Amino acid sequence: MNKRAVAILIGVAALAVSLFWTSCVPPQEEEVLTDIQFSFEDTLFQRIVRLQDLRQAAALYPILYHPNPTYRYLAARAFASFHDSLTVDSLARLLKDPVPEVREMAAFALGQTYDEAAVPHLIGGFMREDTAMRFANAHRAILEAVGKCGNETHLEQISSVSTYTARDTALLEGQALAIYRFGLREITDPGATQLMVKRVAPGTYPPSVALVAAHYLARVPTQLDSTLAAPLVRAFERTDNVEVRMALALAVGKTKQTNALTSLIGQFQRERDYRVKCNILRALSNFSYESCRTLATEALRDENEHVSRSAAQYLLNHSTSEDAAQWWRFAKDSLPTPIQVELYRVANRHLPAYRVEFRDAINYELRTRYAKTTNVHQQAAIVAALGEFPWNYRFLFQEFRTHKSPVVKTAIVEAIQAISDRPDFNAYFGLSAKRVTKEFALFFTEAIATQAPGPVAVAALALRSEAHDYRPAFDSVTVLKGILSQLKLPAMIESYNELGQTLVHLGDTTAFEPIRPEHNHPIDWKLLTRIGDTPRMRIKTNKGDFVLELWPIEAPGSVANLVALSSNGFFKNKVFHRVVPNFVVQGGSPTGDAYGSLDFSIRSELTPTRFDQTGGVGMASAGLDTEGTQFFITHSPTPHLDGKYSLFGRVVEGMEVVHSIQVGDRILSTSLLPKQ
Repeated sequence: MNKRAVAILIGVAALAVSLFWTSCVPPQEEEVLTDIQFSFEDTLFQRIVRLQDLRQAAALYPILYHPNPTYRYLAARAFASFHDSLTVDSLARLLKDPVPEVREMAAFALGQTYDEAAVPHLIGGFMREDTAMRFANAHRAILEAVGKCGNETHLEQISSVSTYTARDTALLEGQALAIYRFGLREITDPGATQLMVKRVAPGTYPPSVALVAAHYLARVPTQLDSTLAAPLVRAFERTDNVEVRMALALAVGKTKQTNALTSLIGQFQRERDYRVKCNILRALSNFSYESCRTLATEALRDENEHVSRSAAQYLLNHSTSEDAAQWWRFAKDSLPTPIQVELYRVANRHLPAYRVEFRDAINYELRTRYAKTTNVHQQAAIVAALGEFPWNYRFLFQEFRTHKSPVVKTAIVEAIQAISDRPDFNAYFGLSAKRVTKEFALFFTEAIATQAPGPVAVAALALRSEAHDYRPAFDSVTVLKGILSQLKLPAMIESYNELGQTLVHLGDTTAFEPIRPEHNHPIDWKLLTRIGDTPRMRIKTNKGDFVLELWPIEAPGSVANLVALSSNGFFKNKVFHRVVPNFVVQGGSPTGDAYGSLDFSIRSELTPTRFDQTGGVGMASAGLDTEGTQFFITHSPTPHLDGKYSLFGRVVEGMEVVHSIQVGDRILSTSLLPKQ
């Protein structure tokens, strides 16, 4: 019996159970319930969320037939975190539910299956006559879900619709979201792209539609030819919406036209929002280095460190060998220490091999800086700079064996991995390449043998890289198999899965599929009842304070986990270990190097709530159901994260503090604020 047949049988059983639900209501008192209400003290609310947490689909199916729409809604929401195609047939019936919110949630859950079998149901659930717009939000969700499940024909059909007016906000949003979701799956169409260009015209369509369209044009791998440059430049220069403008900066760059570059440079001089500046610098990668060099140099002195870091990153990726020595000299100028180190890295990467005297001086100065600082995050940055000169590998090997900080040890393995992945590895090391390959293989094995989360994950990934084949250097994988069996789960789930896949690559005949942790951390309902529906948490940092509004109704497990960790003092002195300009700040790593967790994991809680505003708070993840202690905060809207990461709150005070945070900044304390 195939899986689809099993699902149908389950659906029949669920229908039988539904007769039980309805038979419990005396006919004379029967009424159609339409209100959706949530309470942590509601035992059925708790049961549904617990079944979601346990991933017990069979027990959830009957609740899709419950007479109370609150429970139908919750059951559908539960399935949205499963990513299971077997739920399609059972969820589909809710697309005809009398309660609009239930239809909307069913559509979202169907989209989360990413199964084309859901598309006919979604199309069937779209009401062509809804003049009162009662189901407008459900229709938006249906369109977006088709974008997650459909094929090229469905994209063409959706993008060809031209009857939606500027007042049809929900339908326009749904159409834009559908095209965007198709695009993220690399399903594109020229007509769809042209439609999205029209949608970003300032003042023509609702801001929410323009935002999605701008992100499509910025992120989706689609061609933006010369004919689209003029309307995109016009929209970029004229829009007052900074969140649309920052996405359009990337879209304008993708056209690669001269007028686009002129517009980007001019806007950079006028721009006051650092996030737009960061995206302009990223957009420069589409143009010649010579035409962008002056702007990048100016940006190195920008008062906002995110901007200067973005400029340094541009130079790292695009500088020429002729300018390498200049960046070394520039690094000695009156710039912040992190930017100086980044410029040393630029110089070390691009300096020609024959400039031996400069090379020796640069690496001597880097080692001196490394020895003098006690800041492990600065040391980690210096390690990355040293890694740009491959012959530093033996110095890095030695530091790995003696340094105590997980942050530095992981950075060293990452630096060796970067050397290993160089396309010129064999040419660079010449006659020594075979010997160095053996040394690297032994080093990566040594890193894995530490059983430290970061080194294990990075070294395992390096050993199966397509850039460098280590299989001839391995006579046996027995040692690595022994280490795999000793890794602590679920705390090291990411490292475990990376190493397991590497063993297969290296020749282990044992089948391996990445695993999800078993359920191991029940939700604390007493805690949730105590903190209420809208708790607020103050986070004190060395840069100042900010306040989170938490959403336990949306993500009870994530909120309960964060509050419990806070109450236990876990976050005190934890660093923000990852900061990506105009993307996220991330903290909560037990070791400070972005890897590992405590001895438990929590479940992914994926809901229709969107990362469509600045300051979204989400759980970091290494795959479905692998969340633990790490959380992130977004600098700006990030709709590509929707439905993929647990979103459980938003910054409501002190966002300027979040914008100022850099790698190594610390959480001093966390505390719940009194109920309002």
